[in-house]
Amino acid sequence: MADSKISALPASTTPLAGTEVLPIVQSSATRQVSVANLTAGRAISATQLTLTTGNLIVANGQGVDFSATSGAGTSELLNDYEEGTWTPTVSGVTLTIASGKYTKVGRTVFVEAFLRFPVTADTTDVEIAGLPFTPSNSGNVFSGAVVPANSIATMTKAFVATTGIQPNTAANARITNASFSGSDLQIGGWYSA
Repeated sequence: MADSKISALPASTTPLAGTEVLPIVQSSATRQVSVANLTAGRAISATQLTLTTGNLIVANGQGVDFSATSGAGTSELLNDYEEGTWTPTVSGVTLTIASGKYTKVGRTVFVEAFLRFPVTADTTDVEIAGLPFTPSNSGNVFSGAVVPANSIATMTKAFVATTGIQPNTAANARITNASFSGSDLQIGGWYSA
């Protein structure tokens, strides 16, 4: 077979699978090298990347860089996405039902949960703990909704502390476990981790 430059070869009509073997002459000896060996660990430079099957796997500590659309932010790297479940807890009572789900995108954590309070006279302030990630700032308003199934009219908002979500009244007063006695509570919203 005559020697040819790679650039002079005709384009392949079938995409390479990575298992193809090429003869390479090295120090007067011919060796076989697979296409996968030639490309392993090499950076790819392209104007577009299309995956028809499989997943795009990013190395630990790396992410998707959005610096092409620069702004005044401190980071343009999306390097975290996660979905999972969490178990809400409340001080002073043992919840009859406690289940939650979350999605984390970057530093924003979206949570939802369903809680069933037992019949109780406990006067401990409600704080929904067990969040999947520690909130970054104590005292921020929890963006979302805390909806009691029994329509407790006194609850209008919630704050995020580093330890959990704190339902409050319109006058910023805390709400006790006794206020939710025998009730279901649904929450949904987001906070910064």
